[in-house]
Amino acid sequence: MIYPIIMAGGSGSRLWPLSRHLNPKQFLELGEMGKSMLQAAIIRLQGLDISPPCLICNEQHRFLAAEQLRQLGMEQAAIMLEPAGRNTAPAIALAALQAVEVGDPILLVLAADHLIQDVAAFHVSVRAAQVLAEAGKLVTFGVVPTHPETGYGYIEKGAPVGAGFAVSRFVEKPDIHTAQEYLRGGNHLWNSGMFMFRASRYLAELERFHPEILAACRSALAGGTQDMHFTRIDSKAFLACPDKSIDYAVMERTTEAVMVPLDAGWSDIGSWSALWDVGIKDEAGNVFKGDVIGIKTTNSYVHGDSRLITTLGVDDLVVVETKDAVLVARKSEVQDVRMIVERLKAEDRNEHLNHREVYRPWGVYEAVDNGHRYQVKRITVNPGAKLSVQMHHHRAEHWIVVSGTAKVTNGDNTYLVAENQSTYIPVGQVHSLENPGVIPLEVIEVQSGSYLGEDDIVRFDDKYGRI
Repeated sequence: MIYPIIMAGGSGSRLWPLSRHLNPKQFLELGEMGKSMLQAAIIRLQGLDISPPCLICNEQHRFLAAEQLRQLGMEQAAIMLEPAGRNTAPAIALAALQAVEVGDPILLVLAADHLIQDVAAFHVSVRAAQVLAEAGKLVTFGVVPTHPETGYGYIEKGAPVGAGFAVSRFVEKPDIHTAQEYLRGGNHLWNSGMFMFRASRYLAELERFHPEILAACRSALAGGTQDMHFTRIDSKAFLACPDKSIDYAVMERTTEAVMVPLDAGWSDIGSWSALWDVGIKDEAGNVFKGDVIGIKTTNSYVHGDSRLITTLGVDDLVVVETKDAVLVARKSEVQDVRMIVERLKAEDRNEHLNHREVYRPWGVYEAVDNGHRYQVKRITVNPGAKLSVQMHHHRAEHWIVVSGTAKVTNGDNTYLVAENQSTYIPVGQVHSLENPGVIPLEVIEVQSGSYLGEDDIVRFDDKYGRI
């Protein structure tokens, strides 16, 4: 049986403004199937002999990941939380160490933000790789290139080994001339960043080449705790771990690396131009998402998130609109979108962190309006969910129930607030909001006070384990 390890870290900054630090691309619906990239990665495993997957993600994304797994009926999946990114070699080591405690499975290491259009071909490659992994090989998947690509690393084929090839060498991202030579030669495949091997084999090779990584991961896992669905590893031990990719740490050094070709419509969706590449185009070469009218528009990608977007007389553009930001760029320049994100960080703005809609374990809230000493939010509380018992030093809150029924704790009093009714929470009052019903609770919250930041929250009790 195969044990899938799904890497769901990363911020996806090149897909800003849709991808944000607290809601990155792996949790967004970017394909054509109405599921997030993470959910699509799990769904495409159906038909293989697999156990429930292990998801490795950032601490800040834990509830977002858990909710998306719940939507797929995958509550039994393991979720391992990294306190900080230390690249792929340590992350895979954590999963492998945990796996050998209950057996020694074949690990299938996948990224949560890849697009694979031909699932049947993907399964063929996985089954071929499984045979090699069971024989003790460390397998990487090489994507059959469709064009000269300078944004990917390459793997050079060696001698045939079963259904794959020995890895002759890994090659860094080439210039366009070299990429064209690789395409013509047919001996170099794109490095997909997907792997397959037995857990113990990976750990043995990691101990051989980088024992300090393995030691740090062992210490981090041993000092960890189990919290609801989550495995929390020891932060201090893990932060002492070297930052190394699996390619540099193991795959480029081991003599047991083999490559299995993958020809399955693969893309890592690393930029807006990549989404245009794989999107369904109209007769003018455009990919339109949302409410878009394009006139005399060609070869462009236009994404409207919340309003009508119109274009006139443009070519080769990317236009992406969200409720709080708009990106306009030439397709040839979108690899540099991260420069915008860095500027936002440098100017201490919030648009790189999150959207106006912010997901919480109990539901979601949307910032509707704000001004001097006031802020308005629309809050949606899931059935059975409850906000923490909390208080604020600097703001009062007025709640108006739009739909559903709210159970409100207001100081020493607990009472129900029905649709079209309201209640007031004074400054400094201990309070909580709960949805006791079976439909989502919709509340308009009006905050007023001298300071309205999210850090003005003192939590006394929280069912989700937040501090």
